[in-house]
Amino acid sequence: MIGSTKQNAILRRLAQAIPVVVIATFLVFSLLKLVPGDIAVTLAGDNASDARIAEIRQIYGLDQPFLGQYFSWLGNVVQGDLSRSLLSGESVGASIARSFPNTLLIVVLAILIALVLGIPLGVVSASRPGGVIDTILLAIGSLGIAVPNFWLAMLLVSFFALNMNWLPATGAVPLTTSISGALAHAILPAVALAAGGVAEVMRQLRSSLVEILGSQHVRTLHAKGLSPSAILWRHSLKNVSVNLLTVTSLLFNRLFAATVVIEAVFAIPGMGSLVVKAAMNRDFPVVQGVVFVMVLVVVGVNLLTDILYRVFDPRVAR
Repeated sequence: MIGSTKQNAILRRLAQAIPVVVIATFLVFSLLKLVPGDIAVTLAGDNASDARIAEIRQIYGLDQPFLGQYFSWLGNVVQGDLSRSLLSGESVGASIARSFPNTLLIVVLAILIALVLGIPLGVVSASRPGGVIDTILLAIGSLGIAVPNFWLAMLLVSFFALNMNWLPATGAVPLTTSISGALAHAILPAVALAAGGVAEVMRQLRSSLVEILGSQHVRTLHAKGLSPSAILWRHSLKNVSVNLLTVTSLLFNRLFAATVVIEAVFAIPGMGSLVVKAAMNRDFPVVQGVVFVMVLVVVGVNLLTDILYRVFDPRVAR
């Protein structure tokens, strides 16, 4: 019965995700149509005749009504066809498949850095709230959130890549080609992306732990003779696991979107670079395909978070 309830909850989440995907892609499709200019004229070339421009519109379906174009695109997507680039003619799916791993690697590394550094710092800060260490860490956390990641990225490139020549300044290497090369190219972008994430994880974890450590439940554990370290690691951290999971999920979605700027600084051929280049060239099928995949990633992360809620806290009922 419990397993059936969980399955029904997951199915409900999937059903709720469908209109989200449709609305998001429809809004982006609508906004793209507001961009001034005519892509058919660009594709036809200079001094093209009106007949040639009309032919281009017919070939690419640009002569169809707005809703007709959208639902035609959506129907192709349901069949697994993300269309083709208007400029290069390459499959949009192939372009995304080549770019997505570069972006995903940076985001995953940034999340790992945020958790590996943010959790211990949050625990240290919460263990003595109001103390000198707590004050210093909170100040550092505020600085980490305030510093723009593109500015930090340029500093990292200047020092570690250009001056010290320890790490590559630009580009990316696929994991399938070289794991060490891929990681070397991803470290600096991931650090620049993770700076705010470390501060966010630390501050959120500290806030939750301070509240729990001051609760009646913890005072009872102290009265039973449990050591402070046992109370902290065995009981308190377990109680904040759901909050930490929520913070991680939101952080992943935010960093996934923030890669647009980071990829521009490091000249990484990822999803952000792909969508920016396509938008500048009015390559609408590529923009629409990238947005569609990004929405699917966000929906998938949210669905995985809902499932993990039940793993960390069986009392959660959805």
